Amino acid sequence: MTQQETRTPTARASAEAEPADSADPTAAAGPADAARGGGRLARLRSWQPTAKQVEWACFAALAANTLIVVTGGAVRLTNSGLGCPTWPECTGGSLVPVSTLGYHSIIEFSNRMLTYALTAAIGAAILAAMFQRPRRPALVKLSWALFFGVVLQAIIGGITVLTKLAPEWVAIHMCVSMGMIGVSYVLWIRSREGDGPVEVVTRRELLWLARVLAGATGAVIAVGTLVTGTDPHAGASDASKRLPFKALDITQAHADLVFIVVGLTVALWFAFKATDARPENLRTVRDMFLVLVLQAAIGYTQYFTGLPAWLVLLHMAGACLTWLAAWRVLMSLRTRR
Repeated sequence: MTQQETRTPTARASAEAEPADSADPTAAAGPADAARGGGRLARLRSWQPTAKQVEWACFAALAANTLIVVTGGAVRLTNSGLGCPTWPECTGGSLVPVSTLGYHSIIEFSNRMLTYALTAAIGAAILAAMFQRPRRPALVKLSWALFFGVVLQAIIGGITVLTKLAPEWVAIHMCVSMGMIGVSYVLWIRSREGDGPVEVVTRRELLWLARVLAGATGAVIAVGTLVTGTDPHAGASDASKRLPFKALDITQAHADLVFIVVGLTVALWFAFKATDARPENLRTVRDMFLVLVLQAAIGYTQYFTGLPAWLVLLHMAGACLTWLAAWRVLMSLRTRR
């Protein structure tokens, strides 16, 4: 065999290797990119939030649930509930407001957008609860309950728009929001304590009295939605879109329930004093009473001044604070280690 022939296989092999060398460089980078992507996924899976991060995520869910009630009140009080006349679009063929709809559509659309912020806050709470180690089943269940609450609220909100702000659906929308505030408050409190058995720090009778107080507070808020659904701030300028109650009668029923809540609060405070309750328990009941006094002052002022919208909005914000104060009283009577 000649020297030239002996070189031929080598040359042929080099020639065959050249296309691989001149191939697209991204082909070689593909496995590296995949490895980097896998590394990021692995880091996400291995993420373990601290207890403080979990606590803040749960607090964000509580704050978002409370804020959206206040902004929803602004929608109602400006008669902007039908600013976006369709759902899930703002108007036919457009997801966002158009100039012909006016400022009411911007107010309504902004409130809808807050739903995404609320969903993000609840999503953060879910992720924090899911990735915390050791995992705490109570936090996982409560955070997922809030997610399903958002889904339920989206359905109710859609029905409310499609029924042209039927006041009964508006009232249901508000009551479900209050329920979500209660769940998110419990979630936040549970994130700050251990998973040991519940320890009641007061007498059982007083615990039941606090439960009655929370239930009565919920009744006050529920009847309050009926009052608003009866008055000019029902959510739409059309007077036919109001509940068929006499304004004076439903307002009196609301006030009577408020007197019951005030009486229960005062009774609970004296009961704590008589049983040498913890200072924390006395503080929560005192704060509940102060919130009630503030709410009563706003309520009577708005009634005697012709229901100005800004005072009604303050009263709605106060309703959130009253509800939270009632839950604070109840949750202060038990602890976990």
